[in-house]
Amino acid sequence: MKKGAFLDRDGVVNRSLLVEGVPTPPSSVADVEIHDGVVEAIQKLKAHNFVPVVVTNQPDVARGNSTMAEIVLINKHIGQVTGIEHFYTCIHEDSDRCACRKPAPGLIYQASKELDLDLSYSFMVGDRWRDVAASQAAGCSTFFIDYSYSEPRPMQPFTKVSSLLEATKIVLGEFDGNT
Repeated sequence: MKKGAFLDRDGVVNRSLLVEGVPTPPSSVADVEIHDGVVEAIQKLKAHNFVPVVVTNQPDVARGNSTMAEIVLINKHIGQVTGIEHFYTCIHEDSDRCACRKPAPGLIYQASKELDLDLSYSFMVGDRWRDVAASQAAGCSTFFIDYSYSEPRPMQPFTKVSSLLEATKIVLGEFDGNT
């Protein structure tokens, strides 16, 4: 089995757009801005036999504010820029009570099964309480990027980091405190 690096998309890989303190996804490829250090982090992860996997909630599809085709285009663009090959997307709202919408761990379980990933050696990086809760439920190590959003705080345990690159360096034993 391989090791997984589960990544939330908006806020971890690319910038979220803030609307009244609440993060929202880019609405088109033109709005996508990859965070500094993401490409380097993905290269390092792959070099150390981690499989980077984006697990993302995109409820704007269910709400009629976006289409699955647009989500696929954004994911494809992000993959081309960063080298991430695997994207797992939930398009439901909380009211749908699906197993794939974070904080449920369904996307992580699905990726783990399909990509032969050992969750006990895997980790997740997220920027919202939902990411942290999904990772914890799946039994992964968890890293949290705290942007102080206007929403509930995640429950411990997690390691607070400033970026995907910092989390990657911690996992790989390269962190020197100056990242």
